[in-house]
Amino acid sequence: MTIRTSEASTAPVPEMSMAQSMPAATTATDDTDRRLLAAIAQGLPLVPRSFAEVGKRTGIGEHEVIARLQRLKQAGVVRRFGVVVRHHELGYGANAMVVWDVPDAQVRELGRCLAEFDFITLCYRRPRRLPQWRYNLYCMIHGKSREDVLSNLEWMVNRCGLQGLPHEVLFSRRRFKQRGAVYFAEQPAAGSASEV
Repeated sequence: MTIRTSEASTAPVPEMSMAQSMPAATTATDDTDRRLLAAIAQGLPLVPRSFAEVGKRTGIGEHEVIARLQRLKQAGVVRRFGVVVRHHELGYGANAMVVWDVPDAQVRELGRCLAEFDFITLCYRRPRRLPQWRYNLYCMIHGKSREDVLSNLEWMVNRCGLQGLPHEVLFSRRRFKQRGAVYFAEQPAAGSASEV
């Protein structure tokens, strides 16, 4: 994992959070690790130097925050560091999961082609569940409207040579809460008296 700090940008900033972790942070080695995990559980602060701000909240320096997060990742406490994007807040009003029935020998090649598009945020392979579910390649398309999503789908079908492959377009009808990992059963606030 490489973590870098950078200057502020004028572009919309997605919420950042720890996307996946072990069920509990029982393998954290000390109180500072536990304070750090509590501090990032609700996402990183949206400031130019997020890790410096987390350091202020936990009583350690920016470089130590980064070093500890890297160590926690290597130890398997933190599985990955990711971004939770709230698409509606960024102006994307429609999204659809497109599921494909792709010959197994072509999944890798077609998956790579699909993953190249800016409007695709997820692209992955899953095992088929025959006879009920024949699909093995999935991708999530985002657009300002349903028409944009369908237009993007048509364009990528032509670009990747997906004509004739069976697929379904499954538009989202409801939004669920998007959040990062939960490290503790009861999540104390960073810097609270119970942590100091």
